[in-house]
Amino acid sequence: MYLELRQLDVQYPGQKTPAVHGVSLALRAGDIGVLIGPSGCGKTTLLRAVAGLEPVSAGQMVLNGRVVSDAAHTEPAENRRIGMVFQDHALFPHMDVGRNVAFGLAHLPPPERAQRVREVLELVGLGGQQARFAHELSGGQQQRVALARALAPQPALLLLDEPFSNLDVDLRERLANEVRSILKAAQATALLVTHDQFEAFAMGDTIGVLNEGRLHQWDNAYSLYHRPATRFVANFIGHGVFLPASLRQDHGQTVASTPLGDLSDASALPMAAPENELCDVLLRADDIVHDDAAPVKAQIIRKTFRGSEFLYTLQLHSGEQLMAHVPSHHDHHLGEWIGIRAEVEHVVTFLRDSAPVKP
Repeated sequence: MYLELRQLDVQYPGQKTPAVHGVSLALRAGDIGVLIGPSGCGKTTLLRAVAGLEPVSAGQMVLNGRVVSDAAHTEPAENRRIGMVFQDHALFPHMDVGRNVAFGLAHLPPPERAQRVREVLELVGLGGQQARFAHELSGGQQQRVALARALAPQPALLLLDEPFSNLDVDLRERLANEVRSILKAAQATALLVTHDQFEAFAMGDTIGVLNEGRLHQWDNAYSLYHRPATRFVANFIGHGVFLPASLRQDHGQTVASTPLGDLSDASALPMAAPENELCDVLLRADDIVHDDAAPVKAQIIRKTFRGSEFLYTLQLHSGEQLMAHVPSHHDHHLGEWIGIRAEVEHVVTFLRDSAPVKP
């Protein structure tokens, strides 16, 4: 692994508890990792520790095979060959694009420096723009220049701190996909911080979900959505609700009995709970299918138009609420009762106030 964090703690002076506690993760060379979580969860503190800007109070940080941080020492940031991209771009307004990108290349002879500037500007889609100034560029172009400047010295690791947060939503989503392509073309290893899960999904090979300084899960986007390790991940990622259920064994298969009927998952059976154990089952909005012929009915209590679909909030006769994605040509009225059924490929159950039921 190219970057490894081993039971890492970061604790600021005067604090009773660490800002980051017991974080372990591994990032392969050429991969893009993303740290996501609510404000104040510790993701930027963790990024600063990786950069060498914050000392660690426990654990180890290993970069490309060498220990760069532990409780006894912190290798200076300038010795780590780390590039950084910030949310405010941090371009020098008195320098043109070419000189901004060349800022970290003073050690190269002028011809090599000019060649490297041309290469990275071509890589980010700004070839021939060396003479322009930051105020002449759009927000997206400025972020590309910042990315080119960070990539120019060929860093061992690239860190990005909320790089798209100052951009409008449409540009943010498009640029996230473009930046991923740029980083892959550059074969860069990168770690990004964001609070936006759509950015995380667009950018990350592996995504870490943090809350209150702890890493709840370090996994791919599919697993975070369909196999959340904790209730926090289940709540934070995607739209979903918890429905009360009880578990029973049926011919060697674990079945969750819910107000929507029996649910089973042959691919990963939650076997750890005893028979009739009360639990909660996670149901995503895409697990609920609108079907007028279904015996279970639910009332539409809220609806949000999303172009190709509605996001319906539904209430069962028993009072439990669900969410469902429904094609937008199914434009039902608030208060209307519609038939629904569950189509669940991944049954995720949680014991009450606990971790998921393990297979």
